[in-house]
Amino acid sequence: MDLRVALIGYGTGGSVFHAPLISSVPGMRLAAVVTGAPERQRAVRERYPEAEVLDTVDRLWGASGACDLVVVTAPNRQHVPLARAALTSGVPVVVDKPVAAAAAEARSLAALSAVRGLPVFPFHNRRWDGDYQTARRLVSAGALGEVRRLESRFERWRPEVRESWKESTDPRDAGGILFDLGSHLVDQAIALFGRPERVYAEIDTRRPRASAPDDAFVALTHPGGTRSHLWMSATASHLGPRFRVLGSKAAYTVSGMDVQEDQLRAGLTPKDSGYGIAPTGSGGLLGTPGKESREPTAAGAYQEFYSSVLRTLRDGAPPPVTLADAITGLEVIEAAARSARDAAVVDLGDQ
Repeated sequence: MDLRVALIGYGTGGSVFHAPLISSVPGMRLAAVVTGAPERQRAVRERYPEAEVLDTVDRLWGASGACDLVVVTAPNRQHVPLARAALTSGVPVVVDKPVAAAAAEARSLAALSAVRGLPVFPFHNRRWDGDYQTARRLVSAGALGEVRRLESRFERWRPEVRESWKESTDPRDAGGILFDLGSHLVDQAIALFGRPERVYAEIDTRRPRASAPDDAFVALTHPGGTRSHLWMSATASHLGPRFRVLGSKAAYTVSGMDVQEDQLRAGLTPKDSGYGIAPTGSGGLLGTPGKESREPTAAGAYQEFYSSVLRTLRDGAPPPVTLADAITGLEVIEAAARSARDAAVVDLGDQ
């Protein structure tokens, strides 16, 4: 019997990412979507006619046994309240990034998860970017030798401010570039090299009319001395390489963004031929100066997040992303904010 999934929210996160990915996984079924906007309700009915459309989340909790998994992709300030409601109702939950606006809130969610005996899955889909998967394989295989520095960028050229809660300076909204793009970059660095020991950051608000930070640099020092240098920006008039991983034997460098987001926005899904596959000739470079070779980029596979969630719930397999990693990511973000404010390196052990 298929796992019945209820999706809370049908904005960009719900319509572009979660709904198509859920619907592409054998053994999962999009059973319900909660959205109050009439135009979004119509969009759900047109694309997913088999899914029940609910106008309020209260109707979801009132339907006993209506779903086996809840997915929260509402604005950030609603993540923890909705996740707590799901756990209290006896249902495991996927929570979009960032899981919470503060590490303390995420820790309280972890405590409730433990008490209820139900998992919370942070949706860090960028672990299944093709370029990140390629970098991870090379690091794990020792192809680069001892990794000394990871350079990772999510940069955009968006000089005009868009009206959105993501531009809010209210701490409850977890707005700004550090929570938005930085959540992905920090999570990838943690997944590769573990919880960092020290954090340094430079955080700025560059655009006219902007209130929330839109340009940031974060440096992490991991156990063993590996450093992660992370750039995130909405004001980059020239884009740097997506990844540059420098090791004692070789380096891996790749530019451009993983193709999956653009494909999903265009209406493709993992069921379509060519999904997740980078254009021919767009791979990275592996080697040293004068001895470099083209390194093909692995196919991206965001659907693997949900396939892994299914295996966890059905077979007891390890979760695709742990809540502990998400909490560490929030601790890093908080340390970065403190570092930028005080112009100092922050020992993460002090958090």
